[in-house]
Amino acid sequence: MEHLNQLASCPVCEHTETSNHLVLKDWMITKETFTIVRCTNCGFHFTNPIPAENVIGNYYKSEEYVSHSSSNKGLINRVYNIVRNYTLKQKVTLLGRYTKCKSILEVGSGTGHFLNAAKLSGYQVEGLEPDSDARNFAQSNFNITLQTLDHLTSIPTNSKDIVTMWHVLEHVYQLKRDLNEIVRTMKSGGVFFIAVPNMSSWDAQHYKEYWAAYDVPRHLYHFQENTIKKLIETFGLVHKDTLPMKFDSYYVSMLSEKYKGGSALQGIINGLKSNLQASKFGYSSQIYVFVKE
Repeated sequence: MEHLNQLASCPVCEHTETSNHLVLKDWMITKETFTIVRCTNCGFHFTNPIPAENVIGNYYKSEEYVSHSSSNKGLINRVYNIVRNYTLKQKVTLLGRYTKCKSILEVGSGTGHFLNAAKLSGYQVEGLEPDSDARNFAQSNFNITLQTLDHLTSIPTNSKDIVTMWHVLEHVYQLKRDLNEIVRTMKSGGVFFIAVPNMSSWDAQHYKEYWAAYDVPRHLYHFQENTIKKLIETFGLVHKDTLPMKFDSYYVSMLSEKYKGGSALQGIINGLKSNLQASKFGYSSQIYVFVKE
């Protein structure tokens, strides 16, 4: 299709040979079919081909895309919003475990809920968000002015104590370019929190092409613990911790069941199964903590 962009090489190691991993649909919005490939050199998984950069925004235009929505329509959206309020507090508490500094840059702020929670806890916040509707929501509801991603290059070098990307890295179109800019903004000793789905988890292996956290084509990359470490450490950061996001398995499994015509109850059961298998496979989503030394 004309609106698709075929990647000629791996976004991580630039190797040109890949093998097909999975063919699956955009279950959420368009029902178009996409392919996830695996780099035969470094093992990184990515969607290929992907929508061209000037049209990919169309794949986010839905109330079903809950990270840009505060809709309470339907059980899954209601559960998402209830859990979000709890996990926001957890995330702010988590920051204090790794640094007492207070300057935050959030890349991919969505509707601004996390930055608002951090601001209320005394942090100096700055956020970047490409979606204009999400930026408007943050402004009108939290009085937080979010900038477009183009503003990243204007942020002073060595100015941020904390950078967060909560389920955002998998969406970044220009991966290496933007990561290089993000790391540039960090102070020495700065902490980088990255939350992404874990395609090695039990629920990912169970649901295969129905696994909601593949979320093609919005998710351009599909991470495992070894591949995200390999990627981020190439920018001179050191991995400090891998932490669970225990609620994600329930939400993802409920949504996966919806896609395959199953029940929300079965999704809850499988979410629990995934967490119980996490010592072997990792959690459905995980937070990776890196430090710039």
